[in-house]
Amino acid sequence: MATTADFRNGLCIEFNNDLYLISDFQHVKPGKGPAFVRTKLRNIKTGRVIDNTFTAGVNVTTARVEKRTHQFLYKDDLGYNFMNTENFEQISIEEKMVDKADLLKEGQEVEILVHAETETPLLVEMPAYVELRITYTEPGMKGDTANNPLKPATVETGATIKVPLFIENEELIKVNTTSYEYDSRVKEK
Repeated sequence: MATTADFRNGLCIEFNNDLYLISDFQHVKPGKGPAFVRTKLRNIKTGRVIDNTFTAGVNVTTARVEKRTHQFLYKDDLGYNFMNTENFEQISIEEKMVDKADLLKEGQEVEILVHAETETPLLVEMPAYVELRITYTEPGMKGDTANNPLKPATVETGATIKVPLFIENEELIKVNTTSYEYDSRVKEK
């Protein structure tokens, strides 16, 4: 059991007979009336985000979850297959549970949120940034640099990212997984 004072981003709670992750919260103390906590809760199964208001100090049931590092192996008819990097066990996860799957490449390490009591995988979290190779992009026009123009580029996973005009085919770039935006070039080792 926890109270609203224990709320933090990423806390997993049981609410309306389902598991939710707190993605945002705000304690509010109005001049008149009792204090309350405004939250944005993301349903782990559906991914839907709901707004909910809790009275300050109310008890909530927390779910015990663990983040485990897994490596993406391959995709087949059953879903995405991952290997635990500690004990080398393999698991298959449905496509709907993999967030931002179009940025996932073989060998990529991800965090899998696992319900500790039932040992069931709940959610696959991508790292904040991934390094991907450009497979195709149109050549940029020299001199066209006004207003920081962008052009579409296809990366090795099949996703389309907007990149600056100076980026060329076969370059390795860093991509922000939350916004699908180009971040920087990556120097080859």
